[in-house]
Amino acid sequence: MNILIIKLSAIGDVIHTLPALNAIRAAYPSADITWLIEEAAAPLIIGHPALDRVIVSGRKNWIRNIRKGQWKSVIFEATGLVQTLRDTAYDLVFDFQALLKSGAMVALSRGRRKIGFGRGMEHQEHSYFFLNERVAPVDMNCHAILRSLMMLDASGIHSRSITYRLPIHAVDRKAVSLLLDKEGMKSVRPLICINPVAKWITKLWPNERFAELADRLSERYRVSPVFTGAPEDKEPVQDIMSRMRSPAVDLTGKTSLKTLAALYERADLLISTDTGPMHLGAAVDMPVVALFGPTAPWRTGPMGDRHRVIRAGLPCSPCFKRECPTCDCMNHIRVDQVLEGVSRIMTTGGQA
Repeated sequence: MNILIIKLSAIGDVIHTLPALNAIRAAYPSADITWLIEEAAAPLIIGHPALDRVIVSGRKNWIRNIRKGQWKSVIFEATGLVQTLRDTAYDLVFDFQALLKSGAMVALSRGRRKIGFGRGMEHQEHSYFFLNERVAPVDMNCHAILRSLMMLDASGIHSRSITYRLPIHAVDRKAVSLLLDKEGMKSVRPLICINPVAKWITKLWPNERFAELADRLSERYRVSPVFTGAPEDKEPVQDIMSRMRSPAVDLTGKTSLKTLAALYERADLLISTDTGPMHLGAAVDMPVVALFGPTAPWRTGPMGDRHRVIRAGLPCSPCFKRECPTCDCMNHIRVDQVLEGVSRIMTTGGQA
Protein backbone atom coordinates (compact mmCIF):
# COMPACT_ATOMS: atom_id res chain seq x y z
CA MET A 1 0.00 0.00 0.00
CA ASN A 2 1.46 3.35 -1.12
CA ILE A 3 -0.22 6.55 0.06
CA LEU A 4 0.45 10.16 -0.98
CA ILE A 5 -0.59 13.18 1.08
CA ILE A 6 -0.65 16.55 -0.68
CA LYS A 7 -0.61 19.56 1.63
CA LEU A 8 1.87 22.10 0.34
CA SER A 9 1.53 25.06 2.72
CA ALA A 10 1.32 27.00 5.04
CA ILE A 11 2.64 26.34 8.53
CA GLY A 12 -0.73 26.39 10.26
CA ASP A 13 -2.41 24.38 7.51
CA VAL A 14 0.29 21.72 7.63
CA ILE A 15 -0.01 21.45 11.42
CA HIS A 16 -3.78 21.06 11.06
CA THR A 17 -3.19 18.10 8.73
CA LEU A 18 -0.96 16.17 11.14
CA PRO A 19 -3.90 14.50 12.95
CA ALA A 20 -5.05 13.18 9.55
CA LEU A 21 -1.56 11.82 8.89
CA ASN A 22 -1.58 9.98 12.20
CA ALA A 23 -5.04 8.62 11.45
CA ILE A 24 -3.86 7.29 8.08
CA ARG A 25 -0.87 5.63 9.74
CA ALA A 26 -3.12 4.04 12.36
CA ALA A 27 -5.41 2.68 9.62
CA TYR A 28 -2.53 1.43 7.46
CA PRO A 29 0.37 0.60 9.80
CA SER A 30 2.41 -1.16 7.08
CA ALA A 31 1.85 1.37 4.28
CA ASP A 32 4.52 3.55 2.71
CA ILE A 33 3.29 7.10 3.27
CA THR A 34 4.69 10.06 1.33
CA TRP A 35 3.92 13.76 1.87
CA LEU A 36 4.36 16.40 -0.84
CA ILE A 37 5.06 19.80 0.74
CA GLU A 38 6.65 23.16 -0.04
CA GLU A 39 10.00 24.25 1.39
CA ALA A 40 8.87 26.69 4.09
CA ALA A 41 6.81 24.17 6.09
CA ALA A 42 8.88 21.07 5.27
CA PRO A 43 10.85 21.07 8.58
CA LEU A 44 7.57 20.44 10.42
CA ILE A 45 7.20 16.97 8.91
CA ILE A 46 10.73 15.83 8.04
CA GLY A 47 11.47 13.05 10.49
CA HIS A 48 7.83 12.57 11.49
CA PRO A 49 7.38 9.01 12.82
CA ALA A 50 4.27 8.42 10.69
CA LEU A 51 6.02 9.28 7.41
CA ASP A 52 8.29 7.21 5.16
CA ARG A 53 9.19 9.91 2.64
CA VAL A 54 8.90 13.67 2.16
CA ILE A 55 8.94 15.25 -1.31
CA VAL A 56 9.76 18.96 -1.16
CA SER A 57 8.51 21.38 -3.81
CA GLY A 58 10.47 24.58 -4.40
CA ARG A 59 7.53 26.36 -6.04
CA LYS A 60 7.99 29.73 -4.33
CA ASN A 61 11.71 29.72 -5.06
CA TRP A 62 10.95 28.88 -8.68
CA ILE A 63 8.63 31.89 -8.94
CA ARG A 64 11.42 34.13 -7.62
CA ASN A 65 13.92 32.65 -10.08
CA ILE A 66 11.51 33.05 -13.01
CA ARG A 67 11.23 36.75 -12.15
CA LYS A 68 15.02 36.89 -12.32
CA GLY A 69 15.00 35.21 -15.74
CA GLN A 70 16.55 31.98 -14.44
CA TRP A 71 14.32 29.69 -16.48
CA LYS A 72 16.75 26.82 -17.03
CA SER A 73 17.25 26.06 -13.34
CA VAL A 74 13.51 26.21 -12.72
CA ILE A 75 12.73 23.80 -15.58
CA PHE A 76 15.43 21.41 -14.36
CA GLU A 77 14.18 21.41 -10.74
CA ALA A 78 10.50 21.22 -11.68
CA THR A 79 11.19 18.30 -14.02
CA GLY A 80 13.01 16.54 -11.20
CA LEU A 81 10.04 17.07 -8.87
CA VAL A 82 7.62 15.58 -11.40
CA GLN A 83 9.89 12.58 -11.93
CA THR A 84 10.10 12.00 -8.18
CA LEU A 85 6.34 12.41 -7.80
CA ARG A 86 5.72 9.84 -10.53
CA ASP A 87 8.31 7.26 -9.47
CA THR A 88 5.68 5.48 -7.37
CA ALA A 89 2.19 4.23 -8.17
CA TYR A 90 0.00 5.31 -5.25
CA ASP A 91 -3.05 3.39 -4.09
CA LEU A 92 -4.40 6.47 -2.30
CA VAL A 93 -3.78 10.16 -2.99
CA PHE A 94 -5.31 12.69 -0.56
CA ASP A 95 -5.59 16.34 -1.60
CA PHE A 96 -5.88 18.20 1.72
CA GLN A 97 -5.05 21.58 0.08
CA ALA A 98 -7.97 21.85 -2.36
CA LEU A 99 -6.28 24.54 -4.44
CA LEU A 100 -5.21 24.66 -8.08
CA LYS A 101 -1.55 24.12 -7.14
CA SER A 102 -2.39 20.92 -5.27
CA GLY A 103 -4.84 19.81 -7.95
CA ALA A 104 -2.03 19.99 -10.52
CA MET A 105 0.09 17.70 -8.33
CA VAL A 106 -2.83 15.28 -7.98
CA ALA A 107 -3.13 15.20 -11.78
CA LEU A 108 0.58 14.50 -12.20
CA SER A 109 0.68 11.75 -9.58
CA ARG A 110 0.20 8.12 -10.51
CA GLY A 111 -2.70 7.58 -8.15
CA ARG A 112 -5.41 4.91 -8.32
CA ARG A 113 -7.81 6.64 -5.91
CA LYS A 114 -7.48 10.43 -5.93
CA ILE A 115 -9.53 11.73 -3.03
CA GLY A 116 -10.55 15.23 -1.99
CA PHE A 117 -13.53 17.49 -1.44
CA GLY A 118 -15.95 17.90 -4.31
CA ARG A 119 -17.41 21.14 -5.63
CA GLY A 120 -18.81 23.54 -3.06
CA MET A 121 -15.90 24.34 -0.69
CA GLU A 122 -14.64 27.92 -0.29
CA HIS A 123 -11.43 28.98 -2.11
CA GLN A 124 -11.33 25.66 -3.94
CA GLU A 125 -10.06 26.89 -7.33
CA HIS A 126 -11.73 23.93 -9.14
CA SER A 127 -9.26 21.44 -7.64
CA TYR A 128 -12.00 18.81 -7.70
CA PHE A 129 -11.55 18.43 -11.48
CA PHE A 130 -8.43 16.36 -10.81
CA LEU A 131 -10.07 13.89 -8.42
CA ASN A 132 -11.76 10.58 -9.17
CA GLU A 133 -13.32 10.32 -5.69
CA ARG A 134 -15.05 13.50 -4.59
CA VAL A 135 -16.08 13.80 -0.95
CA ALA A 136 -19.24 15.80 -0.32
CA PRO A 137 -18.36 19.36 0.81
CA VAL A 138 -18.59 20.07 4.53
CA ASP A 139 -19.34 23.21 6.52
CA MET A 140 -16.33 25.54 6.49
CA ASN A 141 -17.22 26.60 10.02
CA CYS A 142 -16.02 23.21 11.21
CA HIS A 143 -12.44 23.37 12.42
CA ALA A 144 -9.81 22.68 9.75
CA ILE A 145 -8.57 19.64 11.68
CA LEU A 146 -12.05 18.14 11.77
CA ARG A 147 -12.58 18.84 8.05
CA SER A 148 -9.50 16.77 7.24
CA LEU A 149 -10.74 13.93 9.43
CA MET A 150 -14.16 14.15 7.76
CA MET A 151 -12.49 13.64 4.38
CA LEU A 152 -10.79 10.52 5.73
CA ASP A 153 -14.04 9.32 7.25
CA ALA A 154 -15.73 9.45 3.85
CA SER A 155 -12.89 7.41 2.37
CA GLY A 156 -13.14 4.67 5.01
CA ILE A 157 -10.60 5.88 7.61
CA HIS A 158 -12.47 6.60 10.83
CA SER A 159 -10.75 8.65 13.53
CA ARG A 160 -11.48 11.53 15.88
CA SER A 161 -8.10 11.48 17.61
CA ILE A 162 -6.34 14.87 17.63
CA THR A 163 -2.63 14.02 17.81
CA TYR A 164 0.25 15.88 16.17
CA ARG A 165 3.51 14.10 17.14
CA LEU A 166 5.71 16.94 15.90
CA PRO A 167 9.21 15.56 15.23
CA ILE A 168 11.17 17.48 17.88
CA HIS A 169 14.52 15.82 18.57
CA ALA A 170 17.16 15.98 21.29
CA VAL A 171 19.33 18.27 19.15
CA ASP A 172 16.47 20.80 18.94
CA ARG A 173 15.91 20.75 22.71
CA LYS A 174 19.64 21.13 23.35
CA ALA A 175 19.82 24.12 21.00
CA VAL A 176 16.99 25.80 22.92
CA SER A 177 18.68 25.11 26.26
CA LEU A 178 21.87 26.76 24.99
CA LEU A 179 19.93 29.71 23.61
CA LEU A 180 18.05 30.30 26.85
CA ASP A 181 21.21 29.82 28.90
CA LYS A 182 22.94 32.49 26.82
CA GLU A 183 20.06 34.89 27.59
CA GLY A 184 20.11 34.01 31.31
CA MET A 185 16.72 32.29 31.01
CA LYS A 186 17.63 28.60 31.30
CA SER A 187 15.79 27.89 34.56
CA VAL A 188 13.44 30.89 34.73
CA ARG A 189 9.82 30.11 35.59
CA PRO A 190 7.27 30.88 34.40
CA LEU A 191 8.58 31.01 30.84
CA ILE A 192 6.18 33.27 28.94
CA CYS A 193 6.60 33.66 25.17
CA ILE A 194 5.04 36.40 23.04
CA ASN A 195 4.76 36.11 19.25
CA PRO A 196 3.41 39.53 18.20
CA VAL A 197 3.77 39.65 14.40
CA ALA A 198 1.57 38.18 11.66
CA LYS A 199 1.68 38.20 7.85
CA TRP A 200 -1.62 40.06 7.45
CA ILE A 201 -1.76 43.70 8.54
CA THR A 202 -5.32 43.09 9.73
CA LYS A 203 -4.11 40.48 12.24
CA LEU A 204 -1.71 42.84 14.01
CA TRP A 205 -2.28 44.25 17.49
CA PRO A 206 -0.77 47.71 18.23
CA ASN A 207 2.87 47.62 19.34
CA GLU A 208 2.20 49.91 22.28
CA ARG A 209 -0.31 47.43 23.67
CA PHE A 210 2.09 44.54 23.35
CA ALA A 211 4.61 46.69 25.23
CA GLU A 212 2.10 47.45 28.00
CA LEU A 213 1.11 43.79 28.16
CA ALA A 214 4.74 42.66 28.45
CA ASP A 215 5.42 45.22 31.21
CA ARG A 216 2.41 44.10 33.21
CA LEU A 217 3.35 40.42 32.78
CA SER A 218 6.85 41.24 33.99
CA GLU A 219 5.46 43.03 37.06
CA ARG A 220 2.91 40.34 37.88
CA TYR A 221 5.06 37.23 37.37
CA ARG A 222 8.55 38.68 37.98
CA VAL A 223 9.92 37.38 34.67
CA SER A 224 11.25 38.76 31.42
CA PRO A 225 8.89 37.85 28.56
CA VAL A 226 10.52 36.12 25.58
CA PHE A 227 9.65 37.50 22.14
CA THR A 228 9.74 35.13 19.17
CA GLY A 229 9.40 35.58 15.44
CA ALA A 230 11.03 35.28 12.05
CA PRO A 231 14.05 37.40 11.03
CA GLU A 232 11.74 39.89 9.29
CA ASP A 233 9.90 40.40 12.60
CA LYS A 234 12.99 41.91 14.23
CA GLU A 235 12.06 45.55 13.61
CA PRO A 236 8.52 45.46 15.08
CA VAL A 237 9.73 43.46 18.09
CA GLN A 238 12.51 45.96 18.71
CA ASP A 239 9.92 48.74 18.52
CA ILE A 240 7.79 46.95 21.12
CA MET A 241 10.78 46.48 23.43
CA SER A 242 11.80 50.14 23.05
CA ARG A 243 8.41 51.12 24.50
CA MET A 244 8.78 48.85 27.54
CA ARG A 245 9.93 49.85 31.02
CA SER A 246 10.99 46.33 32.01
CA PRO A 247 13.54 43.99 30.38
CA ALA A 248 12.59 41.37 27.81
CA VAL A 249 14.39 38.78 25.68
CA ASP A 250 14.40 39.00 21.89
CA LEU A 251 14.74 35.63 20.10
CA THR A 252 13.38 36.80 16.73
CA GLY A 253 15.35 35.22 13.91
CA LYS A 254 17.30 33.00 16.30
CA THR A 255 15.17 29.87 16.01
CA SER A 256 14.28 27.43 13.27
CA LEU A 257 10.79 25.91 13.14
CA LYS A 258 12.06 22.87 15.05
CA THR A 259 13.85 24.87 17.77
CA LEU A 260 10.86 27.21 18.06
CA ALA A 261 8.68 24.16 18.67
CA ALA A 262 11.18 22.95 21.27
CA LEU A 263 11.09 26.38 22.95
CA TYR A 264 7.30 26.39 23.08
CA GLU A 265 7.36 22.80 24.35
CA ARG A 266 9.15 23.89 27.53
CA ALA A 267 7.32 27.21 27.96
CA ASP A 268 4.41 27.78 30.32
CA LEU A 269 2.42 30.05 28.04
CA LEU A 270 2.36 31.58 24.55
CA ILE A 271 0.60 34.83 23.65
CA SER A 272 0.23 35.18 19.90
CA THR A 273 -1.60 36.73 17.01
CA ASP A 274 -3.24 34.36 14.51
CA THR A 275 -0.13 33.08 12.76
CA GLY A 276 2.00 29.96 12.25
CA PRO A 277 3.76 29.99 15.65
CA MET A 278 0.35 30.10 17.37
CA HIS A 279 -0.49 26.75 15.75
CA LEU A 280 2.98 25.46 16.63
CA GLY A 281 2.40 26.25 20.30
CA ALA A 282 -0.94 24.45 20.31
CA ALA A 283 0.62 21.43 18.57
CA VAL A 284 3.15 20.94 21.38
CA ASP A 285 0.31 21.16 23.93
CA MET A 286 1.34 24.48 25.41
CA PRO A 287 -1.49 26.78 26.59
CA VAL A 288 -2.02 29.61 24.11
CA VAL A 289 -3.68 33.00 24.49
CA ALA A 290 -4.61 33.79 20.89
CA LEU A 291 -5.64 37.22 19.61
CA PHE A 292 -8.18 36.93 16.78
CA GLY A 293 -9.67 39.68 14.62
CA PRO A 294 -10.44 39.17 10.91
CA THR A 295 -10.33 35.36 11.08
CA ALA A 296 -12.51 32.75 12.76
CA PRO A 297 -11.05 30.85 15.74
CA TRP A 298 -13.71 28.14 15.37
CA ARG A 299 -12.20 27.41 11.95
CA THR A 300 -8.48 27.69 12.61
CA GLY A 301 -7.96 28.58 16.27
CA PRO A 302 -6.07 26.49 18.83
CA MET A 303 -8.18 23.44 19.68
CA GLY A 304 -8.84 22.37 23.24
CA ASP A 305 -9.76 23.69 26.67
CA ARG A 306 -6.18 24.65 27.55
CA HIS A 307 -6.31 27.73 25.34
CA ARG A 308 -7.97 31.14 25.50
CA VAL A 309 -9.11 33.09 22.42
CA ILE A 310 -9.41 36.87 22.80
CA ARG A 311 -11.70 38.74 20.41
CA ALA A 312 -13.32 42.17 20.34
CA GLY A 313 -16.53 40.55 19.08
CA LEU A 314 -17.40 43.20 16.51
CA PRO A 315 -20.24 42.35 14.10
CA CYS A 316 -17.92 42.76 11.08
CA SER A 317 -15.61 40.01 12.36
CA PRO A 318 -14.65 37.61 10.90
CA CYS A 319 -14.31 39.21 7.46
CA PHE A 320 -11.18 37.30 6.33
CA LYS A 321 -9.79 40.47 4.73
CA ARG A 322 -6.08 41.22 4.49
CA GLU A 323 -6.68 44.96 4.29
CA CYS A 324 -8.95 47.22 6.34
CA PRO A 325 -9.03 51.01 6.83
CA THR A 326 -9.57 50.71 10.61
CA CYS A 327 -8.58 47.19 11.80
CA ASP A 328 -11.08 47.78 14.61
CA CYS A 329 -11.47 44.07 15.32
CA MET A 330 -7.87 44.01 16.60
CA ASN A 331 -7.59 47.59 17.85
CA HIS A 332 -10.60 47.11 20.16
CA ILE A 333 -8.92 44.27 22.04
CA ARG A 334 -7.86 45.63 25.43
CA VAL A 335 -4.74 44.75 27.40
CA ASP A 336 -6.80 43.75 30.42
CA GLN A 337 -8.71 41.22 28.27
CA VAL A 338 -5.45 39.52 27.33
CA LEU A 339 -4.24 39.62 30.93
CA GLU A 340 -7.46 37.96 32.03
CA GLY A 341 -6.82 35.15 29.55
CA VAL A 342 -3.28 34.77 30.85
CA SER A 343 -4.48 34.75 34.46
CA ARG A 344 -7.04 32.02 33.77
CA ILE A 345 -4.36 29.79 32.28
CA MET A 346 -1.73 30.52 34.93
CA THR A 347 -4.11 29.84 37.82
CA THR A 348 -5.55 26.63 36.37
CA GLY A 349 -2.47 25.17 34.73
CA GLY A 350 -4.17 25.42 31.36
CA GLN A 351 -7.17 23.34 32.39
CA ALA A 352 -10.71 24.45 31.65
